[in-house]
Amino acid sequence: MQLTINGTEHTLDIDPRTTLLDALREHLSLTGSKKGCDHGQCGACTVLVNGRRINSCLSLAVMHEGDEITTIEGLGTPDHLHPMQESFVHHDGYQCGYCTPGQIMSAVGMLGEARDNWPSAVSDSLEGGAELSDAEISERMSGNICRCSAYPNIVRAIRGAEGATR
Repeated sequence: MQLTINGTEHTLDIDPRTTLLDALREHLSLTGSKKGCDHGQCGACTVLVNGRRINSCLSLAVMHEGDEITTIEGLGTPDHLHPMQESFVHHDGYQCGYCTPGQIMSAVGMLGEARDNWPSAVSDSLEGGAELSDAEISERMSGNICRCSAYPNIVRAIRGAEGATR
């Protein structure tokens, strides 16, 4: 099968039961996406598929042939960080760093969803266009767990990058 990851095509010969997370980590050595819970509950494995965030531990790799997959390794480079990565550094949006790649990928995807007027459970209207209040950001990021409790800094980092990622 062929997967397009971070703009590069990869040919893989893998078991059809292989999750996207395991394909990334075990077969392509893209270890930025973390295996936290392996049940879709922590968000450490979040990647973007066609610009939308998914838990890669819950998705089979074969389902994504022809899709554009972006991992944390494809978001920015050490010399040219993505605005969300810069904001996480500036606002200290990480502690131990284990959840940080998933948090950043989820935040990028979440801002895209908000720009596309997707409502959340706390949005005042189902028509979208909600202001990204702290409650709105927290709700939209609720699928990503930080065991170090850096949540206030993560919200500040997202808010700090909001305009730069448009």
